[in-house]
Amino acid sequence: MQDYFLEVQGLKKYFAAGKPSLFQRVAEQVHAVDGVDLQLKRGEVVAMVGESGCGKSTLALTLMGLEEPTAGKITFESRDITHSNEHDRKLMRQKIQMVFQDPYESLNPTQTIEQIVGEPLDVHGLAHTKAEREVRVIKALEDAGLKPASTYLPRYPHQLSGGQRQRVVIAGALVLEPHLLIADEPVSMLDVSIRAEILNLLADLRQTRQISIILITHDLGTCGYFADRIAVMYLGRIVEIGPTHDVLTNPQHPYTKALLSVIPVPNPRLRRQRLILQGETPNPIHLPSGCRFHPRCPVAFEECRVVDPAYVEIGREHRAACLLLRK
Repeated sequence: MQDYFLEVQGLKKYFAAGKPSLFQRVAEQVHAVDGVDLQLKRGEVVAMVGESGCGKSTLALTLMGLEEPTAGKITFESRDITHSNEHDRKLMRQKIQMVFQDPYESLNPTQTIEQIVGEPLDVHGLAHTKAEREVRVIKALEDAGLKPASTYLPRYPHQLSGGQRQRVVIAGALVLEPHLLIADEPVSMLDVSIRAEILNLLADLRQTRQISIILITHDLGTCGYFADRIAVMYLGRIVEIGPTHDVLTNPQHPYTKALLSVIPVPNPRLRRQRLILQGETPNPIHLPSGCRFHPRCPVAFEECRVVDPAYVEIGREHRAACLLLRK
């Protein structure tokens, strides 16, 4: 048995920006995901963090097969799913499901909760009788924390609260009994009082169903509560990855340090000095030479402008891509 059941190697996803012209024969490209390596163990939670536009959601869509990779390789349960055909992709989606950010947009307002949660079973032909379908729908709803499920079956999304809608979205993913759940900002649209409930639900599902989870978020506080490992993304790449405790208590990359420095801390004695990054994130079409973080890095030196750093090993699994670590 392999240590990892999901392996991502050198994954890239570029989008065309405009069309070729008389003066530019090749169309410019947005480097949304630009060489990501990631491994995931069964039952593990990995949090992908970074500011808006760093490529987190594009990475999720590419892993789901909703975007075709430009380059790289995705191996899931010992099978190469990088360029799967429609039949294989459909089988793969029984095992990999996604929870989208906005429960208000991801639910069909004209369908009942029973129809929404049962639709994946219809698509994949997994319920042979109406009774079997109803049993699986009820189990998924109750596992998602909607009890008693029978009272929710005839309702419509507009009759539920935001937290209940997100539980319905989770139930729609659970009904197929997946092995991997990709949660894209699953609590960002919810009230603060509801967020802990949804995170506790995901933590319970991880234990009871042995589901692996890729949590996409911009909230490092959430990661500390929920994730086993944290991967920090910047401009399409993972710049630091490691066990949650190591990344939060001993960050290696200047970008990670800047993100952590602005997290509110109740105890004033534990507060870090704020590191406010100067300037804007570089254009993902015209990436800077050398290290892509050097235009905003507070400790950049001349070599950073010309050398694109590779990962540097820090301990067993704590890695950061930064030339400073070689000194």
